Amino acid sequence: MAAPRYSVADFRTALLNLLPRGRIWSRDPDGMPYQLAGVWAPSFQRSAQSAGDLIDDAFPSTTVNLLPEWEATLGLPDPCAGESPTVELRRAQVVARLTDNGGASIPYFVAFAKTLGYDITITQFAPSRFRRKFGTPFGGDAWAYTWQINCPQLTINRLKFGQSFGNPWATWSNAVLECELNARKPAHTILIFNYS
Repeated sequence: MAAPRYSVADFRTALLNLLPRGRIWSRDPDGMPYQLAGVWAPSFQRSAQSAGDLIDDAFPSTTVNLLPEWEATLGLPDPCAGESPTVELRRAQVVARLTDNGGASIPYFVAFAKTLGYDITITQFAPSRFRRKFGTPFGGDAWAYTWQINCPQLTINRLKFGQSFGNPWATWSNAVLECELNARKPAHTILIFNYS
């Protein structure tokens, strides 16, 4: 059930109904009580709207007004998001950081990328060993610490209807994915991104 939304006229009527009855408390549009109610009603309407929005702002996946507070708590925005990230991308980073419980497994990195809005697969490599099939690529010991992120060349993040008025309809980028995974990869490993 959605929170009720009241108009300025609703608040004006409510304020006038709270006044006592009598000749000096006229409800006439030219009277002083009616005009004062018209001055106060927008303030009450904005306060009620903000209180209703607080329910949405309490959750990072739907926040608008408190997004800077969520970001400041998590050390965002960071260079990963670029110059002017969309609200959806900023929300996704907040949710990903809040739900991130750490890990170094393939399922962990796939799930973390999914939280950011990217569908990836991961390829692991191994150094060459004796009796490997002829024609396979030769790799030294460093390949034991190398893994590859396979994702589309450009991930398209589309704007959802009714969200973030004023933002572009879509953005094409994998910069956030690269930056966030490089920040979380084990320090001794080498990360390769495959966009084929």
